[in-house]
Amino acid sequence: MLASASIAFAQKGETVKIAMIEGLSGPFGNVGQNQLKNWQFVTERLNGAKNAAGVKFEIVGIDSKSSPQEALNALKSAIDQGIRYVAQGNGSAVALALADGIAKHNERNPGKEVIFLNYAAVDPALTNEKCSFAHFRLDADTSMKMQALTSFMKDQPKVKKVYLLNQNYSHGQQVAKYFKEGLARTRPDAQIVGEDLHPFGQVKDFAPYIAKIKASGADTLVTGNWGQDMTLLVKAITEAGLKIPIYAYYPGVSGTPTALAAAGDIEVYQIAYNHSNYTGELGAIMKEFKQKYNDDFYTFAIYNGVVMLSEAMNKAKSTDPMKVASAMEGLSFKGFNGDTQMRKSDHQLQQGLFISKWQKVDAKNSYSVENTGYTFAPVKYIDGYIASTPTSCDMKRP
Repeated sequence: MLASASIAFAQKGETVKIAMIEGLSGPFGNVGQNQLKNWQFVTERLNGAKNAAGVKFEIVGIDSKSSPQEALNALKSAIDQGIRYVAQGNGSAVALALADGIAKHNERNPGKEVIFLNYAAVDPALTNEKCSFAHFRLDADTSMKMQALTSFMKDQPKVKKVYLLNQNYSHGQQVAKYFKEGLARTRPDAQIVGEDLHPFGQVKDFAPYIAKIKASGADTLVTGNWGQDMTLLVKAITEAGLKIPIYAYYPGVSGTPTALAAAGDIEVYQIAYNHSNYTGELGAIMKEFKQKYNDDFYTFAIYNGVVMLSEAMNKAKSTDPMKVASAMEGLSFKGFNGDTQMRKSDHQLQQGLFISKWQKVDAKNSYSVENTGYTFAPVKYIDGYIASTPTSCDMKRP
């Protein structure tokens, strides 16, 4: 037994630093600050004997100002500090820059490689034509989410005239692209009556866009907006008295639930890998996080990332990034939704997805999001293997 314990905790006591490179200031700073606290809270909770490898994780937050160039400067700073693990998620443009920068660094600096844990950037290119051995995605990509969303909308007869409103960068463009493909496949009777791509993080008043939505006769709005762009959109919808269902990727992100609650009986559906009403370990984390910060824990991918990383370190019997990366390939572990696997072919996490609906809290769904008295209640679960999509990744392995 003692020999087994010694093997299981071969890295026991080591400190593993993770540089969280994220927009911690600017228009989306509230989102990044929340997620920095998410990382710190989960690692503190799962440190030492509470994780499979027995290591201590330390999170180092570095502000990228949501800029690809600033993120690359932050990456250099992290590497100069000897940090070998990087985490980022908000903004696929930033993620693509980091993935490319890390791949080039690793090629030029054998023995000093860095691994990238992507917890929220959903551009399919990251696990397809631009995949790399050092990059691991913990969220579902845009195409996976849209496949799940359009399969749900297939059974929503009220959806007949759809308006698409998205941020004008890779994520927003892809939400529109994959929605059109999915709608044609699942609801050829429905039509798209309008579409807009707006400047990312720059629109202060969405009233002109709402006017266009009203004029189009749309009965449904589909958006991949997040952060300030989603919060201000909801406020404009409320002020205009627009009452149509919204199908969205990120209505649960910091600040937006408060805006949704102010809208009253607004009908909103969220496609995500989670919802607001977990029991067990995640339910306890949500409750304790709110007690500590009076804020919501909603980036559950961070929990899976910490569990996966520690399981891989235990399997590799090492904290060396390249050995750990090899151990993460194909790794199966117990995530917050049960059995979860990091697909070896492209480093895309395979997990189930939920459609959840914004509603008032009740006995069954009692978690009050942002203390609003409302919650995202699960209405449909889509198995991860059904929601998954094939990959065109041609990965170069060391």
